[in-house]
Amino acid sequence: MIYFISDAHLGSLATEHRRTQERRLVRFLDDIKKDAEAVFMLGDMFDFWYEYKRVVPKGFTRFLGKISELTDSGIEVHYFTGNHDIWAYSYLEEECGVILHRKPTALELHGKTFYLAHGDGLGDPDRKFRFIQSIFHNKVCQRLFTWLHPDLGIGFGLQWAKHSRLKRKDGKEPPYMGEDKEHLVIYAKQYLKEHPDTDYMLFGHRHIELDLMLSKQARMMILGDWLWQYTYAAFDGENIYMENYIEGDN
Repeated sequence: MIYFISDAHLGSLATEHRRTQERRLVRFLDDIKKDAEAVFMLGDMFDFWYEYKRVVPKGFTRFLGKISELTDSGIEVHYFTGNHDIWAYSYLEEECGVILHRKPTALELHGKTFYLAHGDGLGDPDRKFRFIQSIFHNKVCQRLFTWLHPDLGIGFGLQWAKHSRLKRKDGKEPPYMGEDKEHLVIYAKQYLKEHPDTDYMLFGHRHIELDLMLSKQARMMILGDWLWQYTYAAFDGENIYMENYIEGDN
């Protein structure tokens, strides 16, 4: 079985149930380890993640330990960076054994072609977002940021993420807006024109549950989140489905 999850935003200052949330995620990973061949984490598993040369953000010991346990046992864990964890460099690879992806990736799993990405910026024409994203990805800006003491740098990042979350009603994303307005759906349809043999396209970022047929063959999913919905997708080699994790069901 291959599992896909995204958007836990662990450590978010806008979330009161941070420790409970992390424990639930760890229990999910513990539940699936008995049949998991691979786990794909499609970005923003942390609300802010920045690796200094010898310092990483405080906390997340349960989650990082569970990832390490999975990879030590031979289960592949693929980690896609999102817009909250762009600054993952080598720590997760070297210490936790993950396979790190910094760009959208097309790959074959059990004879099916998957296109996987966090989803930030894909099909989104918002110039303000693109400008901020270009700064975050800029190597010079990243080097300048490392000059900040970690207490300041990581504190600033967490406050920035909190402010961004609280701008939304109840801290949640707006509901599904329809195929003609959802940037990821528009992007997926355009990608499919150029890659018609794609079977599945999976994204995070949007924080909604979406399971949409784009053609007779191609199916698109947006994976929800692990802030409120606790959703995941599972692929058994022939079929893929989306579920809500309810503790005690497995």
